[in-house]
Amino acid sequence: MSKRDYYEILGVGKSATADEIKKAYRKVAMQYHPDRNPGDKEAEEKFKEAAEAYEILSDADKRAKYDRYGHQAFGPGSGNPFGGGAGMDMNDIFSHFGDIFGGGFSDFFGGGSSSRGGRSQGERGSNLRVKIKMNYEEMAKGATKNIKIKKYVVCNTCQGSGAKDKNSIHTCKTCGGTGQVRKVQSTFLGQMQTVVECPTCNGEGSTISAKCAACKGDGRVYGEETVTINIPAGVYEGMQLSMSGKGNVGLRGGAPGDLIIAIEEEAHKELHRDGLNVGYDLFISFADAVFGANVEVPTIDGRAKIKIPAGTQSGKIFRLKGKGFPEINSYQKGDQLININVWTPQHLSPEEEAMMNKIKDSENFKPQPQKSEKGFFDKLKEVFS
Repeated sequence: MSKRDYYEILGVGKSATADEIKKAYRKVAMQYHPDRNPGDKEAEEKFKEAAEAYEILSDADKRAKYDRYGHQAFGPGSGNPFGGGAGMDMNDIFSHFGDIFGGGFSDFFGGGSSSRGGRSQGERGSNLRVKIKMNYEEMAKGATKNIKIKKYVVCNTCQGSGAKDKNSIHTCKTCGGTGQVRKVQSTFLGQMQTVVECPTCNGEGSTISAKCAACKGDGRVYGEETVTINIPAGVYEGMQLSMSGKGNVGLRGGAPGDLIIAIEEEAHKELHRDGLNVGYDLFISFADAVFGANVEVPTIDGRAKIKIPAGTQSGKIFRLKGKGFPEINSYQKGDQLININVWTPQHLSPEEEAMMNKIKDSENFKPQPQKSEKGFFDKLKEVFS
């Protein structure tokens, strides 16, 4: 079964602002919320579907990827925290979008129990950002990079709890271990009951009487980790990849942040990139342009032989099909475009000068462009069509 368009799910157009997307998501989420539709599996799936759509469209980078590549941009290994929507957990949805649901969304409809299961554990860690420089061959074929990252890691002494020992961890007396307390507010619609984070334990459900000496109660220490990053073929300068859970570890067992990988392009000494295509300027001598020649040219993955036909004009473009970059998450590949430049000598010996004077007025050396010869702008249209 094919996925529905994210914009269609939320009922907004592609030009919708971030605020419009947020409002649309809240409306759909309220309509299909499990507490409003108890036991309705179809409503639950639509609720999850809306959460997935909002997770992508509310993030500027992910939205740009989706607009360009569609659902293919968030397949396996893409860093989508919901894994494409399959088997999404309600706790994940509420933990990601607490600002949308306002901490007590379940009780807003008069339901007694929250679908979230209440308490949160610790405080989520922050994201990390690294830059990785890649050459043309790596960008075309994909690469595996092992990098060392300085970041917060789990404290081995307390295993992330932040406590001196197990006896130092106590159930919060204010919330009874749920991490939440109920709050009654008066509104123009009457009194409404909401559930908010417990102010005593900050939503953790427990308090610590004696802190771990190694991490001072944080549950984490500053250290180093070697991370293996599998970069797919087809990445480009400025593209960002995300590895879920590879950022800083959170406080006292909180979920880790993500690792954001920014791709940087290492300049090639002979080739240049234009989207999926690769360009190369080939300079040939006047004699080779007249008589033709077999020459070698550099490509992304080595060298290739091409034949220059006799009578080749400067500005002629040869195309090596499929020798460019692949489209990420696609079978499409670009080409290598070879632009011919006939080299004009700037200094001649007396003998060469005499020879050129002898033939310069020859009929065959006078420009005689044929109607079949394409001009500069026609060649550009041909290349990019």
